[in-house]
Amino acid sequence: MRHPPRSVLAAVAGAVALIGSVTVPVVTASGAAPACSVEYSVTSQWDSGFQGAVKITNNTAAMSSWSLAFDFAGGQKLTQGWNAKWSQSGTTVTAASESYNGSLATGASVSAGFIASWSGSNAVPTSFKLNGTSCNTAVEPSPTPGPTDPAEDGPPVLRVSGNKLVDAGGATRRLLGVNRSGGEFMCVQGRGIFDGPVDDASVKAIADWKANTVRIPLNEECWLGLSTIDPAYAGANYINAVKDLVAKVKAHGMTPVVELHWTYGQYTGNSAGCSDVHASCQKPMPDMQYTPSFWASVANTFKNDRTVVFDLFNEPYPDRATSTTTQAWQCWRDGGSCPGIGYEVAGMQDLVDSVRGTGATNLILAGGIAYSNDLSQWLTYRPADPAGNLAAAWHVYNFNTCANESCWNSTLAPVAAQVPLVAGEIGENTCAHGFIDQVMKWFDDRGLSYLGWTWNTWDCSSGPSLISSYDGTPTAFGTGLRDRLRALNG
Repeated sequence: MRHPPRSVLAAVAGAVALIGSVTVPVVTASGAAPACSVEYSVTSQWDSGFQGAVKITNNTAAMSSWSLAFDFAGGQKLTQGWNAKWSQSGTTVTAASESYNGSLATGASVSAGFIASWSGSNAVPTSFKLNGTSCNTAVEPSPTPGPTDPAEDGPPVLRVSGNKLVDAGGATRRLLGVNRSGGEFMCVQGRGIFDGPVDDASVKAIADWKANTVRIPLNEECWLGLSTIDPAYAGANYINAVKDLVAKVKAHGMTPVVELHWTYGQYTGNSAGCSDVHASCQKPMPDMQYTPSFWASVANTFKNDRTVVFDLFNEPYPDRATSTTTQAWQCWRDGGSCPGIGYEVAGMQDLVDSVRGTGATNLILAGGIAYSNDLSQWLTYRPADPAGNLAAAWHVYNFNTCANESCWNSTLAPVAAQVPLVAGEIGENTCAHGFIDQVMKWFDDRGLSYLGWTWNTWDCSSGPSLISSYDGTPTAFGTGLRDRLRALNG
């Protein structure tokens, strides 16, 4: 259990003018119970600061993680907190569950406290949301989004049926398209949100290749609006930019896949991409400190639009840190204290639970170990999904270990026989398309899905890029994917 530092308590004791607890009452419609209730208390206050607390009660289905959001109405600034991961973006304050208090059964309560500064007014917040659901007021039942909600000419609502992805009518669907990189790195580098244009014309150019899917890599610190990120590129600004791109992708009839790429947590071991604790490179595994909150927020944002697909984590590589493959797969699924990784890991089960805890039933993708190139024990360690809507993700480049048909036949085919298989990234560093031609044929022969890396105008040898211009002009590498997509969907 966390408590305020002694230095803070001492300062409060010396300067505080103790006031009575100010509590926000629970207001409900006659005979109706709120989905959740929040009691907000100002327990002590002094000239420039105050100590507050929240008590959260969950009146709906049990949840494995929670995130409370409310707005300071008087210019207050959060300085620290305990019993939750506290953060502030603009006026919005978020308290996300810790690993030890995330489980909240029906009727159960949890409390957390904080210190904040104030001047002029210390107005009490008037509204609270728990995992995106309004608290303290009765919630009128709303219709569950149905599989026919999206416009008929939009992308389908996808669900898992055996080893296939199917639409509302039961027809088999494949995810065939591209990655649109930028959202994972531009914001954390202070250079913007996306790399290159994401206007309607640039998205239409993707559709003109006859792609039906666009994968959008994201950064958890930018989405959550943590203080290390330029506010212009973080929090609500970042989220709105992602939502806008998702809407443009859908407007052109394509499926949006939102994917977590860069995360928090210091790792300096084998194959480390950076020594920075912040989300400035690919880490071996997601972190428990922020990633469950990220996925709870993303799921709440898109849970009423089941055309959006969730890809949990780009390229796990716990196998580079652990001594054995078994340890790597256990870390992958269960998280916790993983050998060789210095931060608490969020396993794939934690992330599935975070998504499903919001009520979201969207299709989820989970990539394996070895940078998502190894699925050899994916079936053994796959996380439990109460919605039954989980598919396997796989990445391959010409320089990976599993980059030949023998490996695909021995490790991919058994997975694809039981669950849908999506190659979330395919590519090569040769500036040609001979390798991905082999990959695409193998996947086409089996009716599987694949997405090319990447729809960006980079040097194709340093980072495989499909285009030389955002009008859709292909590189020599991109020509292979474009021609294949047009042949399949033209």
